[in-house]
Amino acid sequence: MIHRTVLLKFGETTTPEQLQEVISRFKALTNHLTGIVDLQAGLNISEKSREYQVVLSVRFEDKAALERYAADEQHLAVAAFIREVGRLDSIGVDFEI
Repeated sequence: MIHRTVLLKFGETTTPEQLQEVISRFKALTNHLTGIVDLQAGLNISEKSREYQVVLSVRFEDKAALERYAADEQHLAVAAFIREVGRLDSIGVDFEI
């Protein structure tokens, strides 16, 4: 199984509504993609580290499922929306569990 976590940092002009829309669009991928074991997304509530506002987390059956996800049109559309609403930076990590 592969676990992927992404932290997203947005600019000051990104609204709370846009952040919620990022989360909603990401969560909707579970209805479309195969090979997803678990998918979570939410706002960072940490008081210590506020630089990254949104956390995305997804577990895949295997590396092939991760590769399909990375190339999927609907996933790419979510990524484009994230850039459109002001993404400044992101950190993504994958590890095997």
